[in-house]
Amino acid sequence: MSPSAPQTPCCFGVDEAGRGPILGPMVLAVVGLDPEGEATLVELGVADSKAFGSGPRAKARRSALAVEVRRVAVWSATRIATPEVIDARVARGELNVLERELAVEMLEAAPLTSRDTIICDGTRLFSPLQRQFSGLQAHNKAESKFTSVAAASILAKVVRAAAFEEIAGRYEGSYGRLKGGGYPNAATNAFIDWHVTTFGALPPETRKSWGRRT
Repeated sequence: MSPSAPQTPCCFGVDEAGRGPILGPMVLAVVGLDPEGEATLVELGVADSKAFGSGPRAKARRSALAVEVRRVAVWSATRIATPEVIDARVARGELNVLERELAVEMLEAAPLTSRDTIICDGTRLFSPLQRQFSGLQAHNKAESKFTSVAAASILAKVVRAAAFEEIAGRYEGSYGRLKGGGYPNAATNAFIDWHVTTFGALPPETRKSWGRRT
């Protein structure tokens, strides 16, 4: 495309990963795609990150697709909210506000034009941003309807998974393999119980605002 040609309208998708876990961070991602990039990712089988399931094969599939997402995207970014930040905002009833702030931080840095569209996953969560971004739409289950949101879902999930693997690596020598992805489940509870018994305190990676006590 020549420099004087009109810019092709792009779609910027917004999604998160890790809102629900009791261990580790939450990650938000924005991915901007032009029609060519979107077609490429559709051909590669990009879908909502949760649709790939769990396990090593699903993780490898998401990781490979994340590489392609970064390659074809006109722009992409991620932001990480640590457990400490999450706890502070939950204490003020501002978890949704935190998500919106992280999304705004990325969108304000993105190369948006008046011809572009922004699609966010979560109608109630992101609709307030329509006052700030005229091209913004908010949909429930947007990751299953819009390729750019599915791509953002994959990117957020991969970054979140890498953060959790870093956490797991800290304890592998003393506890063994940390399973459960940090979600409130039997594997995560077993690890937290072990940490409390061994060290007399919750793991520092715990979101204390989730209500778990020593």
